[in-house]
Amino acid sequence: MTAHLDSPGSLLGLGSGAAPPPVREVHVVMPGGVDDPATPSGGNTYDRRICRELPGIGWDVHEHTIAGTWPQPGPAARAELTRLLAELADGSIVLLDGLVACAVPYLVVPEAERLRPAVLVHLPLGEETGLAPGRAADLDALERKTLRAMPAVVATSGWAARRLVAHHELAPGRVHVAAPGADVAPQASGTDEGTRLLCVASVTPRKGQHRLVEALAEVADLPWTLECVGGLDQDPGYVERLRELIEASGLGDRVRLTGPRGGAELEASFAGADLLVLASYAETYGMVVTEALAHGVPVLATSVGGIPEALGYAPEGSVPGLLVTPDDPAALTAALRRWLGDPDVRRRLITAARGRRTALDGWHTTASDLAGALERLRREPRRAA
Repeated sequence: MTAHLDSPGSLLGLGSGAAPPPVREVHVVMPGGVDDPATPSGGNTYDRRICRELPGIGWDVHEHTIAGTWPQPGPAARAELTRLLAELADGSIVLLDGLVACAVPYLVVPEAERLRPAVLVHLPLGEETGLAPGRAADLDALERKTLRAMPAVVATSGWAARRLVAHHELAPGRVHVAAPGADVAPQASGTDEGTRLLCVASVTPRKGQHRLVEALAEVADLPWTLECVGGLDQDPGYVERLRELIEASGLGDRVRLTGPRGGAELEASFAGADLLVLASYAETYGMVVTEALAHGVPVLATSVGGIPEALGYAPEGSVPGLLVTPDDPAALTAALRRWLGDPDVRRRLITAARGRRTALDGWHTTASDLAGALERLRREPRRAA
């Protein structure tokens, strides 16, 4: 563990009689569903992991969860967030999940001068798939008001940071990157034929399971099975349409929607997979990509947002997967046929994925990067009210 700059004895040769270092405290404000096993998400996992990791590098973490239909909270949720912020002492460092903060600038901006807030943006609100154009524009405008008033914004990938800076016209120096980590897991065994396909994502329009099913229908002449792991409650209408598509395509015995999984069940899914497939329309990073790579499982995904960054490279420079243009169904079909039909392609990608597995950054790196942003926030003079 690296010594803090203001730890005893680290400045001016201070000895054991020096005053103890200032206490580093951060209040982390998260949506109430962060621990709901029925709605697992990369954002929830990220929030929980940083709360677990920050104490190990010298930060006292005070967790606050606020129930509500974020980012469209009802009166009770708005009142609870207002109360929480008002009760925090002047100068408190506050890390707010963007799902809670970004759509309510009228609640968080008035406290920005008194507190030391940072907003953690998992996905820009207006980029959620399926929003009515007017609603997307409204959420985008609200998010812009919030982020422009914050002394610090944390993004989960370099791509996301650049996107926020350009889209919301933020000062680059106020936007920090703390990419998700990954826990290296036992290497997946895989099959020689590469027929076990796995998709891990909430079943929603943004994750694009429908176009994955459509592409698989085009390669039904080849052997394969697909296991779709992910929550089924966020958009029941989409789930129903997806089930109808699966049956109409004659794939009812080959595509399974298993619902959400976590812990040992999710590990078992990765352990038995040959290829992770992800057909998302938007991703700021794509934590499931590195989760698959942590098992040595290669990836076939759409090249959106931060996914290429998450996929990365094996140490010798090879790419541990296949990326396809997001709006080209033929490209997704061709990539699936290439994986299923060419043993040399499978061997090359598996070798690259196993190499990438050993080079992934862990969650300690994520916490260290985030702590750097919080430390800067702690040291900066507060703006005058």
